[in-house]
Amino acid sequence: MSNKKTVVILTPGFPESEADSTCLPMQQQFVRALKEMYPALDVVILTFQYPYHQQEYKWFEIKVIPFGGQNKGGLQKLLLRNKINSTLKKLNKENKIAGLISFWYNECAFIGKKFADKHGIKHFCWILGQDAKKANKYPKLLRPRSNELVALSDFIQDEFDKNHGIRPQFIIPPGVDETLFNKSTIEKDIDLIGVGSLIPLKQYDIFLEIIAEIKNQIPGIRVLLVGKGPETEKLRSLITQFELESHVKMTGELPYNEVLKLMERAKVFLHSSSYEGFGCVCLEALYAGAHVISFCKPMNMQITHWHIVKDKDAAIAKALKILTDQHTEYKPINGFGINKPVTAIMNLLERS
Repeated sequence: MSNKKTVVILTPGFPESEADSTCLPMQQQFVRALKEMYPALDVVILTFQYPYHQQEYKWFEIKVIPFGGQNKGGLQKLLLRNKINSTLKKLNKENKIAGLISFWYNECAFIGKKFADKHGIKHFCWILGQDAKKANKYPKLLRPRSNELVALSDFIQDEFDKNHGIRPQFIIPPGVDETLFNKSTIEKDIDLIGVGSLIPLKQYDIFLEIIAEIKNQIPGIRVLLVGKGPETEKLRSLITQFELESHVKMTGELPYNEVLKLMERAKVFLHSSSYEGFGCVCLEALYAGAHVISFCKPMNMQITHWHIVKDKDAAIAKALKILTDQHTEYKPINGFGINKPVTAIMNLLERS
C-alpha cells in the first residue's frame, strides 16, 4: 500500500491530452494547481464519459482513468457503474483513498457518495451549474447531507436549496490561473467579445440583437464571437439579417490560450446566458482587463467591473456607457485566483 495520501476526482469528462485546452478549462486549472500546491498528494482522475476510450494515461504526470461511457444508458450505464466501483475498490485497497471530489451533482456524485458512505471516506460534491436545477433527479435519489455539498456560488446555493430542499453548507467560487495572462499593457482594439458554446442557453441571438442596436450609436463597432455549437448557422443568418457582416466575426472554437489573448484586447465581455452558476469565463475576462456585462448574478457581493443587467435594453445602455466614456478604466481585476478554491477544497478534506 502506498503511503501517499490519495484524492480521487470523479468527473463526466476530462482532457484527452495535455493539448486538449478547451475541455473544462477551470477544472483543468483546478487539478493542476491541486497537484502543484500539494506535491505529496496522489491525485487520480476517474472520467466517466469522455475521452471515448478506456486506456489509462498521464496528464501532466497525473493519473487519468477513462471509462469511455459516451453517455450511454440502460445496460451500458449499469456496466459503467460496476467498472467504476471496481476501480474505486482497487484504488482504496492499494492507496487508501483520503477523499473523493465529484464535479457536478450527477452520476459522479451518485457513485462517489455511495462508495464513500460504504467505506467511511469523505466525499464532497462541487455543484457547478445546471445540476442545481429542479430537473436533476440525483439529489432526490440520494438525499445528500448539507455538509457534503459545495456550491459554486451564492446563486447556486440558493438554487439548489429552492429546488431540492437541501442547502449546500459551503460556497467555493471558481478561480483562474493568473500566470496565463500577459502582464504588459495591450491595445484594446476589440470593442466587445462573447465566448462560449453556441447553444440556446447562452442566448447569442440576444447577443447579436444588442450589437445591432449598439451599431446605431457606434457605427464602427468591432465584435468577436468565439465558440462552436448547434446554433452556428442560425447565428450566421442573424448576422446577415442584422447587417453585421463587417462588425461581427465568428471565430469558431479556438485554443484556450488564444481566447485569453483575445480577451486581453477586448473592452467589454458580454455574457448573454440565461442561466449561469458562476461563469469562470467572466472572471477570465475581468482579469484580462475587460468589463463584464451579464444577466446572471453569481454572488451577492458586488464585483468590480462586473455589471449585472436585467434585460436587453439595460445591457445596451451599459455597453454604450462603457464604450463611449473616455474615462472608462480597463484594468485587470483579480481576487479569484485558482489557489483559493484548491485551498478551500483541501481544507474540507483535511478537517477532522
